Amino acid sequence: MGITLLGSRLAEPGTEFVYRGESSACEGCPYRQQCLNLAEGVRYEVTDVREGGQVLDCAVHDEGVVAVDVEPAAVTANVPSKGAYAGSKGKLAGPCPHTECPSHEFCEPLGADFEEEYQIREVVGDPPHDHCALDRELTLVEFAAGEE
Repeated sequence: MGITLLGSRLAEPGTEFVYRGESSACEGCPYRQQCLNLAEGVRYEVTDVREGGQVLDCAVHDEGVVAVDVEPAAVTANVPSKGAYAGSKGKLAGPCPHTECPSHEFCEPLGADFEEEYQIREVVGDPPHDHCALDRELTLVEFAAGEE
């Protein structure tokens, strides 16, 4: 668990985001140390908003930033069914152009890269689609959180 600064609009318990690193607008900001303290590419969940914290001006977030507690969040993803079981390693099947598919957000999930292997924490079951347009045999899983 960590503390960081997050845009006021996003500062709600349960909000998930992928930390993308420093913006060019961060240069010279006095709050850089409190803001730029997460691991790039990791998906985080806001667990608490610090009570009584003031809203600080920010060049990236138009309504300023506030202090929040965050922890790495699990990523739910579709992986090739072969070898997909809790405790095994899994990789995403690859990019998919079918953005209208109900499984697209799980085939290209935020917070996971196509080149990386991830520890499968849990097998969720069948993906939400009825038929894969790319004829992939997929299983919906939950990857272990980024820093577990």
